Amino acid sequence: MKIHKPLTTALVGALFALSITACSDSSSADGSTTPEQESDITKGVEEDPAAVKLLPAKTKNDGEITVAMDLSYPPTSFLSEEDKSPIGYNVDIARLLGAKLGLEVEIKDVSFDTIIPGIQGGRYDFTTTNMTPTPERRKVLELVTYWNSGSSLVTPVDNPEGLTFDEPESLCGHTVAVMKGTTQAEQYLPSLQDDCKKAGEAPIDAVVLPNVQEALTQLSSGRMEAVFYDTPSLAWAAKQQPDQFEMQDQQYQKETGTDVVTFGLAKNSPLTKAMHAAMQSLIDSDKYKEALGRWGLESGAIPKSEILN
Repeated sequence: MKIHKPLTTALVGALFALSITACSDSSSADGSTTPEQESDITKGVEEDPAAVKLLPAKTKNDGEITVAMDLSYPPTSFLSEEDKSPIGYNVDIARLLGAKLGLEVEIKDVSFDTIIPGIQGGRYDFTTTNMTPTPERRKVLELVTYWNSGSSLVTPVDNPEGLTFDEPESLCGHTVAVMKGTTQAEQYLPSLQDDCKKAGEAPIDAVVLPNVQEALTQLSSGRMEAVFYDTPSLAWAAKQQPDQFEMQDQQYQKETGTDVVTFGLAKNSPLTKAMHAAMQSLIDSDKYKEALGRWGLESGAIPKSEILN
């Protein structure tokens, strides 16, 4: 996956194909979801009076907000195989925000490149489609942080070699797969190799592969000891194949910059303050970690939401 792009359709297909071929006896081998993942996550959520108070009168009267997202990217936003209803982490967050504000949420399935023009044109109130806060987006949208995507490490179950970003030197001398052209291969791996050199350890035996399907196949066969890649993709693979793969909790810590993900509203939107308050209320509740956890994204939790404008 290239830098700051959502999961591609090809990658999704690759992960599903791996699920079928690598572990056919798994109950989730066909890439299907669990009843828990498709259940109503808003059950039991109460409105946040302070956030509701910030809503404009028109929105309160309408009783509904519209969210745009591209429903083709598991595990954050996609369609249920059962009834083609929207599911995923971003879907859960949108619905939870609505619940905190006492509003119904109408989900619009649109292509990624039409979302910003649609928000600017007033067709949608906001989006939860894995937008990183690039300078270009910050010029045209108000962005509210809600989780960290980042880069993670997946290992065989029980992590037999003890590989972890808590101790980056633990990777030295071990065989780790990275994907060609990715942030991990081109930016983060050289830094990790420098750490090994400074520690007087053997370098990481980095194997550059064309795609994550090949990397996970080699991990399951024992040719790789770990895969270093985008958190959502690896989390989904580990969630689908828990008897094969184990996601390591600690994400890679970059020297500069951030992996924060934002939801977007129009510039000067009257909804921004209310949505931000609802997001912080959600973060402060158990539902936030529940939403992350049921898609295998626990490592992406943040303690505080911020408005970036």
